[in-house]
Amino acid sequence: MTSIDDLIRLCPPPASPPTVDWPAVESSLDRRLPADYKQLATVYGPGSFCRFIRVHHPLSGLTGPAVADLQRQLQRDRDRNRSNFPVPHDPRLLVVVGVTDNGDHLFWITDPETEPNNWHIAVNDRDGREWFTFEGTLTDFLVSVLSGETAVPQFPEGLLRGPMDFVPSAVRPSTQSPGPAPLPVDTNVIREWAWANGYDDLPPRGRVPAAIIDAWREANQDGPGGR
Repeated sequence: MTSIDDLIRLCPPPASPPTVDWPAVESSLDRRLPADYKQLATVYGPGSFCRFIRVHHPLSGLTGPAVADLQRQLQRDRDRNRSNFPVPHDPRLLVVVGVTDNGDHLFWITDPETEPNNWHIAVNDRDGREWFTFEGTLTDFLVSVLSGETAVPQFPEGLLRGPMDFVPSAVRPSTQSPGPAPLPVDTNVIREWAWANGYDDLPPRGRVPAAIIDAWREANQDGPGGR
């Protein structure tokens, strides 16, 4: 039995996930993607596991300005040699592939870059302080976490006490589609907006989760008043 078979047994996929043109996706990204990820995204589509772990999908969140912002921030942290919470991997080899409802980020460690099927997984908490590395593929990681075999320090202890399911999400428009240019990121402005809109657990310092940046952009893309 393969990892995807184990994952399907743990969390049944939706009946009709959207199709993906993988040659076009890899061409637009200018990189090959892991075979297990392509199978995972094909079988499940966009959505969240256990209503907590959201794997970025080519049709929803795999690319975009928030992803690029996160990579640049990791590089800045590494360049500053922040001894209180250093980045343990070369940021140039970290590609964000998911996010949790708590704002933790999942990354591929793309080493070596030319062998995507050998990429491993890193998890970084929302404040950038704590890192966890899993020596396996993304699908292996999901199976290990959802089966209870692996406990990720950043994840809540009661994760597996909730619904063991996969919840599909709507497909977001492609970042390549015509539309307004993305708003510049001012983290102080985003924090003020987030606190005013119910994100009470966002700390005053540290990295702003990509999900909050996305929500701020969506609310403000048409001007200060939002849509």
